[in-house]
Amino acid sequence: MNMVFKRKLPIPMDIKRDYPVPPAAAEAKKARDREIADVFEGKSDKLLLVIGPCSADSEEPVMEYIHRLRVLQDKVSDKILMIPRIYTNKPRTTGDGYKGMLHQPDPESRPDMLAGLLSIRHLHIRALSETGFGCADEMLYPENHRLLNDLLSYVAVGARSVENQQHRLTASGLAIPVGMKNPTGGDLSVMMNAIHAAQHAHTFIYRGWEVESAGNPLAHAILRGYVDRRGKSHPNYHYEDLTELAGLYAEGHLANPAVLIDTNHANSGKRYAEQPRIAREVLESRRYNPEIRRLVKGLMIESYLEDGAQKIGEGVFGKSITDPCLGWEKTERLVLELADLL
Repeated sequence: MNMVFKRKLPIPMDIKRDYPVPPAAAEAKKARDREIADVFEGKSDKLLLVIGPCSADSEEPVMEYIHRLRVLQDKVSDKILMIPRIYTNKPRTTGDGYKGMLHQPDPESRPDMLAGLLSIRHLHIRALSETGFGCADEMLYPENHRLLNDLLSYVAVGARSVENQQHRLTASGLAIPVGMKNPTGGDLSVMMNAIHAAQHAHTFIYRGWEVESAGNPLAHAILRGYVDRRGKSHPNYHYEDLTELAGLYAEGHLANPAVLIDTNHANSGKRYAEQPRIAREVLESRRYNPEIRRLVKGLMIESYLEDGAQKIGEGVFGKSITDPCLGWEKTERLVLELADLL
């Protein structure tokens, strides 16, 4: 085996014992989870916004962003329900480059997985305790979910992971909404099969245990656009795409038909400034067609304190070191506009 076993890492149970969730924060998360579930179950017509940085690269700017989001949430709480993105794992197309806070809590230092495990739990605890937000993270590594399962209110399975058996089976055992992105090549049948698998019960191996899952009725679709064989981005958020997805849901007889529209990635061609325009078009489709209004539960928006992106080491506070994001002023303006349109 061509790898070096450096050290044994603590199991999630031990980390949770040393870094527990305060009781008041746990109660806040429970209430928030109920509000979010009500949207997916059709009991609430609020618009969900899974919103925040492409990747959580540093604790202080992320917390500054989430505190600002808390103030903004209170202004639009009658129409919009926000779930901040704290994405602590960064998938890489080629495998190279910065892989997120889990790997490198200091992006300018060498990977340190123990420090990373502790830092991501500490960040999620701070967000929940200080703002009452149960946040979202990407389930890039299913075996790590237990490290954060008492803190997360939303989980996304990415475009590169959605066809993976372990991701689907793990999603079937979670009690929070799990969004399944369409794969990078755009095949919606892959995404729909993932939702089907996640909504049904399974027996499988998880962290050395034989487990049984009950199925997750809150598993749903995320449309993020796709890339063709020549590397060109294509969107899939238009009216015709949404009616097609409604038809696929009807054929599949799945619980709680739902989709979130990712306004960045291939839908914007990674042109982050296009996100407000895309968001407005999606809301227009919802207004025009009641079936689409019932199906489209919200948006995913990549947003941070500063516009754009920077290279590691440039040191601009609150500017993404991965994909470019919408800055705070544009974000605030967009959220308030969406509330008015609703």
